[in-house]
This record gives sequence, structure tokens and C-alpha cells, in this order.
Amino acid sequence: MLDQLIQGFAVAMTPQNLLFVFIGVLAGTIIGILPGLGPMSAIALMIPIAYGMDPTSAIIMLAGVYYGAIFGGSTSSILLNAPGVAGTVATSFDGYPMAKQGKAGKALAIAALSSFTGGTIGVVGLMLIAPSLASFAVSFGPTEYFALMVLGLTAVVSLAGRNLVKGLVSAVVGVMIALVGIDSQTAITRFTFDLPELYEGVEFLIVALGVFALAEVLVMLNRRGQGGARGGVTSLRLNKRELVQITPPTLRSGVLGFFTGVLPGAGATVASFLSYSMEKRIARDGDTFGQGNLKGVAGPESANNAAAVGSFVPLMTLGVPGSGTTAILLGALLVLGVQPGPLMLAERPEMFWGLVASMYIGSAVLLVLNLPLIPVFAKVLNTPKTVLVPLVVVFCVVGVYGLSFSVFDLGLLAAFGVIGFLMRQNDFPAAPMILGLILGGLMERSMRQALQISGGEWSVFLTEPISAALVALAVLSMAPSLVRAVRGRLARRSAAKAADQDADRDADRAESLTN
Repeated sequence: MLDQLIQGFAVAMTPQNLLFVFIGVLAGTIIGILPGLGPMSAIALMIPIAYGMDPTSAIIMLAGVYYGAIFGGSTSSILLNAPGVAGTVATSFDGYPMAKQGKAGKALAIAALSSFTGGTIGVVGLMLIAPSLASFAVSFGPTEYFALMVLGLTAVVSLAGRNLVKGLVSAVVGVMIALVGIDSQTAITRFTFDLPELYEGVEFLIVALGVFALAEVLVMLNRRGQGGARGGVTSLRLNKRELVQITPPTLRSGVLGFFTGVLPGAGATVASFLSYSMEKRIARDGDTFGQGNLKGVAGPESANNAAAVGSFVPLMTLGVPGSGTTAILLGALLVLGVQPGPLMLAERPEMFWGLVASMYIGSAVLLVLNLPLIPVFAKVLNTPKTVLVPLVVVFCVVGVYGLSFSVFDLGLLAAFGVIGFLMRQNDFPAAPMILGLILGGLMERSMRQALQISGGEWSVFLTEPISAALVALAVLSMAPSLVRAVRGRLARRSAAKAADQDADRDADRAESLTN
């Protein structure tokens, strides 16, 4: 394996391939920063450029666009609360509060370091255990995927904040949005109000930009006072205590993200939410998540970058795309005359190991490229409100209109912006809605497939070993939060009862004194 890796570096470090690594990660970073484009659109646009290139150089460049976009997507999430790509939504939960506290430099530095670490963990995993992990991923059927989505949905408990009921309401609304459109199995329209524009469902990006970025614009406009600078921008340097604080979540989330990325259909977005939920539950200061906790930035950023690399495992070893982006990459490989699959490592080792080596190089290039630019990015926070608000609106409008060139989608964006604003005004958390939107469609599809295979037997989710283990983990993960909620309610009832008793005693004393 070491010999093969050395040969891979020999392939990746040719002047031509080094240039394509740089072009790929630079283009990906820029695309990730701009809300709306995303790696799928970028790779699709670059396929004509890759056509006619050497296949190894082409896949190195296109892969660089993918993980470069995930790497760069955190910038707009942290600075503007406008996620550049879907996988960086969870980063905004603590990254944007840090920016509002004047810690944008530190937040961006943590994102860059965690992204580099997570990407490196993913590349090590891709190199060491790709074939065995690929065979394990194939063993995941609809039953196991449904149980995995149930486990992911239990993150609502940790994302709900202090009010579990409002968090659950938000999650249910997210699931309902995920079900909008034509049912793929029955061809029945659901929640479309007879509008043809809704037959294909609601794009995730429209909801994310609406309830986060556009809602933030409305909040800013609602606040009275002048000026857009929200605190001074501090240095991007991290002290020893902060480095020690973010190291465990970065390493844990990198491993979690890689294994999540290996599973076809999961992807960087699911990985980042799973990481955020896990870190919030593990952390002693979990109550401060959502208020600018460093670990709330480090975990998701490590997980989404590791998942992006992990999604190459099923692509390269089985020819099965693990996400929408790797599906486009599969199409690009087929156009170039390359058939990914079990024989690829034997027949085209220079391509596989050249790709692995290029990812090591690309991660380092991204770190070197992004760290010096952090002070430049952070200056966005000092932009006057009169400039910043129109800028965010333009980003949102261009990003959404670029999806389908539909004016109707712009109306949806405005509607979700108002919904997000009202949710903030009434303390409904937006994160559970986004999680329900991500997992709702996957969950329904997996449940239906599992029930068709089992002949309608619901017990299949508890009889299959992997599925039963995941369901058990889901129940166990919810238990502490539910126990705390019940104890809190009992404590409030006892306090109210004690207060009533004290009031009765005071009334009796007053009556006796009067008599």
C-alpha cells in the first residue's frame, strides 16, 4: 500500500496535475462561498472542460471542485448566515453567533483547521479501508437506512433548545415540506395546492436560504439603530486552551463523517447534523451550543469534509454514487471512458492512488489558500448595514434563481424568509425544520421499500441486527433529554404547588390576624 501511495504521489505531483489540483480547489472554494451554486452545478459545468483531458487529471480536478466547495461553504455560513452549500448549514448554528460576537476570525480559522483535519481523516480512511468498507456499505438495505434516518431524526431533541415541543413542531413542518410534490410510487400530488411549480418538490437551498439568510435580513431590518458593524473582528489566532478544546470533537467528527459518507445517500449534510447532535450531547457545556460554542463549528466542519471524501469509497470501488455530486462524477468518468468498480484498483491503480494523493495535496492547498484570506473575509462584518443587507439579498436571489430560473422559486424564497423571521420572533428553532427536510424524503422512501420487501411486516425494523442496533441507539440517545424534560416539568409542578401552599398559609395567617 505504501508503494502504491508513493506511485500515487508521483502521478499527482506532476506539474500538470498539481495545476489541476489548484484549479479544482480554488474553483470549489469560490463556488462554496457563493450561496446557491454548489458543487453539483460546478462539476456539471466543468464536464465539457474535462472532456478530452487525461482521465486521471480530469477526476483530480473535478474531485478538487467537490471537496473545495465543502471547504469554502463555511465562509458564508459563518459571516452571513447564508450557507454556501447544504453541508455547511450546521456550521452556521454556532459560527454565525461567533461572528456577531466579533469572533469571526476565530470561527473561520476553526472551520479551516477542522475542515483540513476532517478531509485528511477521510483520505486516510479512503486509502486504508476502502474495499472492506465498500462491501459493508452494500449490506445497508432500506431497513438499515430507515433506522439510520430515525437515529438522525433523534437529533431534534438536542437541536430543539429549551422547548422540546417547539422543536418537534419545527421538525414536523420540515418533514411535511420534504413530502411536497408528486409521490414517486403512487403518482399522487401532495401539498402542492394544484400548483405545477410544486410538482417536483421544494429545493433544499430555497428553504435553507430563506429561514437562515433572508430571515436574518428581516431581523436586521427590524432592529432599530444605525450601523452594520457587529463588533470588532478579533485575531484568527487560537490559544492553546482553544486548540485543546476543539481537537477531540474534530477527530471524533472526522471519523463519524467518513463512515457516514461511505453510506450511499447519506452525504455531507447528514454527517454534519449527526456530528452537531453528537457533540452537543457529549459536551459538558452542551447548553451553550447555538450561542457561539467553538465545538459547534469544529464538529460539523470536520464531519462534512470527511464525508465528502468518504463518498468516493462506493464510487471508486463499487461504481455506486454515494451522493448527488458523486453521481455527476460517475457520469463524468463514464464520459471519459472509465468504468469505476471492483476492478478499478487492479486495472487503473494510477487513477485511484493518484486521486488519493491529490486529496492530501488539495487539503494542504486549501488550508494554505484560505488561512491568509480569513482577515479579508472577516471584513464583511464591518460592512454598513445599508450595503450588507442588499448584498445578502442579491446572493440569495441569484443563488435561488440559478437553480431553475423560476420566478416562482423567488416567491418561495420570500415566503420562507418570512416564516423564518416569524419562527425567530416566537422562539421556534429553525435547525429541526432543516433536519426534518433533509431526512423526511429519505426516511419515507426507505420505509416504503423495507415494508414492500417484508410484505408489510413492521417487525422487520427490529429483527434485522443492524437496524435493531440503530433503533436502540436512537431510543437511548433520546432517553437522557426526555428524562431531563420530565424532571423539569415535575420540578416546576412541585414549585408551583409549594407556591400555592405558601400563598394559602399566608392567606390563613392574614385571616387569623384579622379575626
